[in-house]
Amino acid sequence: MSWREFWNRENSIYVSPRHRELHYDGIAKGINAQIEDESWVVLDHGSGEAPSADLVARRCARLYLYDAAPNVQTKQRLQFGRNEKIVVLDASGVEEIPAGSLDMVVANSLIQYLSRAELEHLLDNWHEKLKPGGKLVLADVIPEGATAANDIRALLGFAFRGGFFLEACAGLVSTFFSDYRKLRTELGLSRYREADLLALIGAHGFVEARRGEPNIGHNQGRMLFTARRS
Repeated sequence: MSWREFWNRENSIYVSPRHRELHYDGIAKGINAQIEDESWVVLDHGSGEAPSADLVARRCARLYLYDAAPNVQTKQRLQFGRNEKIVVLDASGVEEIPAGSLDMVVANSLIQYLSRAELEHLLDNWHEKLKPGGKLVLADVIPEGATAANDIRALLGFAFRGGFFLEACAGLVSTFFSDYRKLRTELGLSRYREADLLALIGAHGFVEARRGEPNIGHNQGRMLFTARRS
């Protein structure tokens, strides 16, 4: 099984409906904080189901959603099909975005599932699609040396604040025996040193690359980076 296959099917990564709701609401608020003008056209690349995407769409002129999992795309079309500001894309749709037409690309909790070669390909693609001066946001990047224990502590803190602590504890037990843990062990997750990722972003035509705060989402042990198309 690949990561794409995992996310294309039903899974128990969210321990309760409240966990899922708070997770995606937090992501929407984090993306909104990066949008600098209501006229912006934004691509959320690797969006996940994004049930709170309508909150982001209120903050910009147009929001493109792309997730590689076809089943996720279907759910998005069912939810947002009547929202004229949201466009759900498949892979060909992403390629058809006109060059130099996007004001911002955000990739949240995505690059840990990519090889370095896949990330470099996307950096080139994003550079092409962004307007001169357009903004790139890479969020929820796992730092080198981070462990599963770091994620567990972040989740439990989030669960305690959000009122689903007991469900989170039970969910961690389920995750231990799940395909997610198996894939994380077999395929691993990509991790980056801050300096190395900044250099990689710069090598693909971006300027003003920097580490930002806060990270999008609940896990502040992970990193956020912003840059501009040169």
